[in-house]
Amino acid sequence: MSAVLLCLLGTPVAFGQSEEPGSRYAPTMLVLDASGSMAEADADGVVKMDAAKQAVHAVVEAAPAGSRVGLAVYGTGTGNSDAERAKGCEDVLVLREPEPIEKSVMADAVDGLTPRGYTPIGKALRVAADRLPEQGPRAIVLVSDGEDTCAPPQPCEVVKELTADGIDLVVHTVGFAVEQQARSQLTCVAHTTGGTYTDAPDARTLEEILPRVTATALRNYEPAGVPIAGSQGYDSAPVAGPGQYLDTIGQRERRFYAVDVPEGATAYFSATVSFPRLSGISVTEDFSSLQLRTYGTDGEDCHEFETEQATRSSDGVALTVATTWQGAAEAETGSEQGDRCKGGGRYYFAVEWSRVASGVPERLPMELLVGVEAAVADTGPTAVRPKVEFVEPTGPAVPVTGGGSFNVAGVLTGSGSYTDTVQRGEFLFYRVKLDWGQGLAYRVRFGQTPGRGLPNLSNISTTLYAPSREQIDWDGTAYTGSANALPTHDPSIATVPVRYNNRTADEHSARSQSVAGWYYIAVKVSPPHEDDGTAHPVPVHIELTVGGEPEQGPRYRSGSPDSGGVGPFGDGGARLGGDAGQARAGVLTSSPTQATPSMLGWVVAAGLTGVAAAGTGLFFFLRRRGGPSAR
Repeated sequence: MSAVLLCLLGTPVAFGQSEEPGSRYAPTMLVLDASGSMAEADADGVVKMDAAKQAVHAVVEAAPAGSRVGLAVYGTGTGNSDAERAKGCEDVLVLREPEPIEKSVMADAVDGLTPRGYTPIGKALRVAADRLPEQGPRAIVLVSDGEDTCAPPQPCEVVKELTADGIDLVVHTVGFAVEQQARSQLTCVAHTTGGTYTDAPDARTLEEILPRVTATALRNYEPAGVPIAGSQGYDSAPVAGPGQYLDTIGQRERRFYAVDVPEGATAYFSATVSFPRLSGISVTEDFSSLQLRTYGTDGEDCHEFETEQATRSSDGVALTVATTWQGAAEAETGSEQGDRCKGGGRYYFAVEWSRVASGVPERLPMELLVGVEAAVADTGPTAVRPKVEFVEPTGPAVPVTGGGSFNVAGVLTGSGSYTDTVQRGEFLFYRVKLDWGQGLAYRVRFGQTPGRGLPNLSNISTTLYAPSREQIDWDGTAYTGSANALPTHDPSIATVPVRYNNRTADEHSARSQSVAGWYYIAVKVSPPHEDDGTAHPVPVHIELTVGGEPEQGPRYRSGSPDSGGVGPFGDGGARLGGDAGQARAGVLTSSPTQATPSMLGWVVAAGLTGVAAAGTGLFFFLRRRGGPSAR
């Protein structure tokens, strides 16, 4: 029996640095099984080892610039006789550490392998996990033509032990011409860790699938930011300046953060919690929700709250709650009680993991984005109501690689058509730069795939986010393998031209389009309703119109950060006050010292989903708003 494993690890990039070469990809450890069964031929007469080598060549050739790929092998040191079993089940050798890939060296190493020995899948999983760093996202892609020949322990038990030890590990598995018993074993390994299982019945399919599954592992949600430790009460909250931060949050826990907001300024605050993929969770126990509240002087409740809720958290939800606070721009009245949520000063934002789905970990990473937009001397042009009109793109489509999170979103450079392939269970992010006076309109076309019925039934959705990560619009429907498009009832999802004065527009939906910068488009294809590994990835076309002419934006008060072009979310270097948290030994704890940029991250399969429509796999977000911004 045999297997090919691709072990993936990585560290998230600092906020604002996501365009560095290779920053969106995790380093890769390729572990190739050269066991005796790989000398056999598949149904088409192709020797399995030759097919595996060709598939590895395809992965190497498709490896992005700047990626780091290592190589390990097992099954080459012994034969597969009974007398050699003890040694054969320990035969795992690392040939190259993850380093900048040298394609010719890697190809020569693979081509020189001869299949001989056993298939110690469990042992290989342990060795692979041991090679990964103690912190940061990590995953394994396992391709096997059969079950573990060295069990017990069963590979599924091994990954349970690994994840129980606190290792954030996702395993994606591919069955290469396997029988039902091996398929069940590989499915268990994948689903236990939140990964995916895919069938490859022959050599040609394996060569097509392996690079795609590898891409899925590379594109998991990667929380990133400077470490911070929120407090249990407002009076001890760490003070955060503009930038991106990383904390953890426990079930039903509330964590406070302080932001100093000058008079006349606007504050932005968002929190994202990414949930792991799990299997076997009842739809009635799969709800997760985040709440975000704003407090003023002396912890006064400003009656500003946001709630974001999603069901089917087990599909891998990256749930974001966001608020825009304009209390500092309101004139004080002279009333001590009434002015605690008005004017410049220190405000407090409290995030609560208020509803908990079954089976999720006790604590999860939480990514925070803080923005402070200075007061303006001139607000600029008035708000305009008509949205940007969608225009059919002309010219050839441009390939683009979506990212697994906001931080590594693929860049759409302007009007046109862009293509990508979305694996089942992926939620990919893309971004568009909008200047003052510009807006966008887009739609997403989902191509046809083979197969019908429940094993091919997924939900598809797309979400548009503002630079603050506030959700602007959303649409979704069921996907059965036939060509489809979103939105379902409108020509496009669109914004109005970006203007500062949109924040006070009569139409509430336009208020989030009041800051120039990166706007995010997310595209989701959920796991199949019945995941037996046969569902194909979905080709997508993003058709984009960027409309409007760049214009003069607001004039900020002299000497403000925004007057220098830095923007409300900083320059990528988050700033913490004297009572901020600091990461120590992988744990975020309160400390009076200033924190440094974090290399923390967790592999969590990406996905933004919401309330499930019974029996269809169709999901929706539930949102509840309160306080002044909801007027």
